[in-house]
Amino acid sequence: MAGDLFLSTPLLLPLILTWIVPVLAHEHHGADLTEEQLHAPVDAVLWIHIALQAIVWGLIFPVGMVLGLARSRWHVPVQSLAFALTFGGIVLGHAHGGRQFPSSIHSHIGSWILVPIFAQLGLGIYLKLHIHERTLRPYAVRAHGILGRIWPILGWVQGLFGVITLRGFCGEVGAGQCAAHYIMGSGFIAYGMIMALLLVVGDNWVRRSGRSPEWWDSWVIMLWGIVNTFTEHHGGEWSAKDMQHTILGILWWAGGALGIFLSRNNQRNVVPGVIIILTGWAMSDHAQDLMLSTKVHSMFGYSLMLAGFARVLEVCFIPLPSSPLLERPPLDDNDSEHTLAPSALKDTGVAAKLNAVRAFRHLPPFLLVASGLLFMSATDEELEAAHEEGIDHVTYVLSMYSIAFLFYLLTIFLLHLYSTSGRNASSAQQPNVVFSAEGIELSNTDASKWYTPLSREEGTSAAAHVLGEDEDD
Repeated sequence: MAGDLFLSTPLLLPLILTWIVPVLAHEHHGADLTEEQLHAPVDAVLWIHIALQAIVWGLIFPVGMVLGLARSRWHVPVQSLAFALTFGGIVLGHAHGGRQFPSSIHSHIGSWILVPIFAQLGLGIYLKLHIHERTLRPYAVRAHGILGRIWPILGWVQGLFGVITLRGFCGEVGAGQCAAHYIMGSGFIAYGMIMALLLVVGDNWVRRSGRSPEWWDSWVIMLWGIVNTFTEHHGGEWSAKDMQHTILGILWWAGGALGIFLSRNNQRNVVPGVIIILTGWAMSDHAQDLMLSTKVHSMFGYSLMLAGFARVLEVCFIPLPSSPLLERPPLDDNDSEHTLAPSALKDTGVAAKLNAVRAFRHLPPFLLVASGLLFMSATDEELEAAHEEGIDHVTYVLSMYSIAFLFYLLTIFLLHLYSTSGRNASSAQQPNVVFSAEGIELSNTDASKWYTPLSREEGTSAAAHVLGEDEDD
């Protein structure tokens, strides 16, 4: 099925080109738009464009990327569907009536994004041909993988600019604040998602790297602090906000440097968590013009502080998960480490503690995702619009937390999909098989027998053999 669908893709290219050529020739609107065009209602075609591209770039492309990383046979059909739908979405974005928009970053990226789209599509077709196996193909595989990994970033950036264009935010006056909130908020969301990745599927990679998770955190914090220190003040007199933002940058690079030093020799430390707590405290007391803005910033700060406290607790009291064999309690006198299957767990308290550890470790990354969304939604323009609509801070904050739950659900779903599909499917279906060869399986299941009999193939049978029945005298 996958091969047939993909082989039909070249046949679709002429049709796709007939869609795209008018798009490339489409002239973006400039300053010649009338007030009526700028404030006309959004028509159904544009809403379909928004919904379609949100589904494609927010769900279908990420699912296809994960299936590709897992070497699943469903990677090609899912990505083929996503490419077809996104081409349709691009056409709809240039064919709508109703409200018209001036030339924007979103419209320009919408044209230039065709370059990586066609590059990725061409690489996929080339790789499917299985030619130049020892010359060009290895480089094509690497390029295809790199492009695929940046796909979620492309979708996220273009989606943000789409929302900005639709709402008319981030003009000349608010551009600096938008950049600060959206970049930093996106950074918190990415931080939380990377923590979730290490939690679900990255523990073995962390061990192989020989570095503790805080070593990586501290480097990111330090480098971001250096950038923040020299980019928050743009000349003229220093305002209170300029000083607060700049000192936060100094806090980050100074604390990050300490965290890197304390993380030497694969040691864990609480410095990244403390930096998150201090940043949250500073944001919770950030002076704002609107009461709604003050409340939202306070909740952002409290969420960040809670994420920092949870991270400190995790480092101090929650051990990194070990392999399934190491998670079992010590053998007692009635057990043997030489049997094919160890005896059942006798200490249910150990299993309960392990479940509690796994559950708690989701708290810091989720709170970081929620904090990032709150900060991204806390610009003056956004909050002024919410205030004019009569939305209070409780409704606004709970709305952002609802979106955070959906974001984290999507993240965990994709990680679960990776660990249970493609080349990882067999280990997911047989999580307790630690060795298999020549029809013999070594298992660490909670079995009471010394071995687990293999199931017979369907249609075959054999008589049961009783010990001592056919032995020689």
